[in-house]
Amino acid sequence: MRFGVLGTGMVGMEIAGKLATVGQDVRMGARQANNAKASSWAIAAGGSASHGTFGDAAAFGDVVFNCIHGVYALEALRAIAGPLRGKILVDVSNPIDYSRSPPGLTVCDHDSLGEQIQRALPETRVVKALNIVGCKAMVDASYIPGEHDMFVSGNDGEAKAVVTRIVSEWFGWRRVIDLGDIASCRGTEAFTILFHALWKVYGTPYVNIQVAARPKG
Repeated sequence: MRFGVLGTGMVGMEIAGKLATVGQDVRMGARQANNAKASSWAIAAGGSASHGTFGDAAAFGDVVFNCIHGVYALEALRAIAGPLRGKILVDVSNPIDYSRSPPGLTVCDHDSLGEQIQRALPETRVVKALNIVGCKAMVDASYIPGEHDMFVSGNDGEAKAVVTRIVSEWFGWRRVIDLGDIASCRGTEAFTILFHALWKVYGTPYVNIQVAARPKG
């Protein structure tokens, strides 16, 4: 399987690095083809790691990870709608507004960034995942001690199954909860508010939750 990773920040670096480590073909995408961070990553990762523009990475991957900052993601993804047609797009981004203290969301309540991306890219199979934890835990669930859960949201059941296998088998998430269609990611994006509050309490971004439920009946 081939993967595109959009974004050269900490999240993109962690996800691209993990995929390369488990032997996958990975192309990191940046706004400019000559991005120094992407070039350095590809050289260091070796093997079949490569880099290019966002469009290059989208065209390359069977599965593409959106690791672009949520404030800029929608515009960037619209520009590469063609190469993303028919692909699985794993949306890791959150619409975080850091201009406020504590941080807030630029879209919430009756909409979400995940939904906006799916509407803008109707022929792309968008799956929201991994957006509730710090980047090192995204690719290694054991980085946060104890039992805790990951969530997926999306309209395409097959796409969610593929993403669930990736995060379970390669990223170590033993329990992945399917929340339903893409609208359900309103909840995980809103979790960003609680995430930042917990970060302040515990002094680390490596915090997460475990869901407990009383059995039906």
